[in-house]
Amino acid sequence: MDKQTISRDGTPIVYERTGAGPALVLVSGAMSTGATVAPLAARLSDRFSVIVYDRRGRGGSGDTPPYAVAREVEDLAALIEAAGGEASLYGISSGGALVLQAAASGLPVRQAAVYETPYADFGGGARERAEYTKKLAEALGADRRGDAVALFLRLTGLAPQMIDNARQSPMWAGMESIAPTLAYDDAVMDGGLVPRDLLAATTVPLLAVAGGASPEWLRRATQAVAEAAPQGTYRLLEGQNHMVDPEVLAPVLADFFGG
Repeated sequence: MDKQTISRDGTPIVYERTGAGPALVLVSGAMSTGATVAPLAARLSDRFSVIVYDRRGRGGSGDTPPYAVAREVEDLAALIEAAGGEASLYGISSGGALVLQAAASGLPVRQAAVYETPYADFGGGARERAEYTKKLAEALGADRRGDAVALFLRLTGLAPQMIDNARQSPMWAGMESIAPTLAYDDAVMDGGLVPRDLLAATTVPLLAVAGGASPEWLRRATQAVAEAAPQGTYRLLEGQNHMVDPEVLAPVLADFFGG
């Protein structure tokens, strides 16, 4: 990340800008930094001026307590201003929930797209989310960062043995270092249900994309996002799952944002 902007509360947000054309900001999900969406940015930079950034509390960006979702929306406002005053937004997973918040907030957003924001309306996941929120707060309150990471991985469906193996991997220390931001993503998800009232107030064109190989509940949740927005469109990518291939996703986003 070679550039920096200052959010409204004084928090420095680092970002990288590549390509030329209309501005497009990519928003990563939980336990990730701007580097996670950099491969997608590389495939869009021939048509857009693409910005990837480290969300607050991650990578090279700063953090200013207390956290509020509104502060992350202000981070996006600062990035949009740095991009020239108007931009489109794309977010993956819980990063998509942040994009939906920003798109409904009145920021100068032209269009918005999300990939598999994991709302739990379908499949009986609401109670599980509530339990996760409670246990996550307990773990982070006691500074048990490793336990917080394990809770998140369990929520994503990772098997206990795989989580135990991950604890022994070189990547675990890095995951623990940004574990406090799991509470940020949990707040952005706002209880884990499709925010239909928020979406109904969204006036920009919205594309909601899911993978055909993802669980049915995740596909249905993505479709519900599109249906709740006045200008929503649903798109299914056959053969893809939550770890979507940038080579497959990039042309879909390029057609939507370039249309």
